[in-house]
Amino acid sequence: MANDPAFGATRYDEVTVLTSGHGGAYPYGNSVVVEGAESTLMIDPSLEIDHDPVGADAVMISHAHEDHLAGLRHFTAPIHCHRADVDAVRSLDVLLDGYGLTARERAAVGAQIGDEFQLPTGFPEAAGLDDGHRFDLGGVSATVIHLPGHTSGHCGVLVEPTGFLYVADIDLTSFGPMYGDVGSSVEDYLRSIAVVRSIDARWYGTFHQKGVIDGAAEFRRRLDAYAQVINRRDERLLAFLDQPRSLEDIVRHRLVYRPHVDLPFVDAVERRTAELHLERLIGEGVVEESDGVFVGR
Repeated sequence: MANDPAFGATRYDEVTVLTSGHGGAYPYGNSVVVEGAESTLMIDPSLEIDHDPVGADAVMISHAHEDHLAGLRHFTAPIHCHRADVDAVRSLDVLLDGYGLTARERAAVGAQIGDEFQLPTGFPEAAGLDDGHRFDLGGVSATVIHLPGHTSGHCGVLVEPTGFLYVADIDLTSFGPMYGDVGSSVEDYLRSIAVVRSIDARWYGTFHQKGVIDGAAEFRRRLDAYAQVINRRDERLLAFLDQPRSLEDIVRHRLVYRPHVDLPFVDAVERRTAELHLERLIGEGVVEESDGVFVGR
């Protein structure tokens, strides 16, 4: 693996991280391989993986997003995903349904996925699994930890005795947590952040950008900064609601992406994010709504 031209490979005892040659920014990512004495598990084969470099005996998909499925077509091993997301792995149409797109947005996103990721219409053979599922690989175990919020079925994987926790798209970037799908939840995301914060590991791996963080203290420091982005979005939205605004006003204002970013899914992500933050702020009694118009109290 270390000499493969498509990606780098860094080993952490029984875990090898196939590091993105593009820094792990979307649409790319860092895939994870777990090798036991009896079998090998591939987690989240990325866009840069254009063959099976390890002879995987099983493939685990942390959640149903196109960048985590991108390299899956090159594997013949059984595919696994949490049952809350597995239907979207089985069917590209179901995956697109989960983005809450308008008809125009759906056509554009579908075309982008086809052009950039070359995904098939789905992987109907994918099997659903539950929180706590354990892959016994021979002297090494990989235990699935359900971490919803990003998607309803988003999962991490704890590898023992290695002490490696893969946190997938709890990715610690300055961009902050993403919860723009129909099944996303801010409150679930915050609970999932608390779960991973409570786990003592030697290494923590992310799919995007940051890669591997060494040690629990540094991981928790970065995790706390990452979680603060949610509060900052609340504050920015509340400041914008100094006068009555519609949902579409908030979408155009943007809570997640910078104004220059022009991608077909941006409005859908902004719409869902705004809805979730409005729900939080209304629940806290600091925003009120009347006939689809929102204003701070």
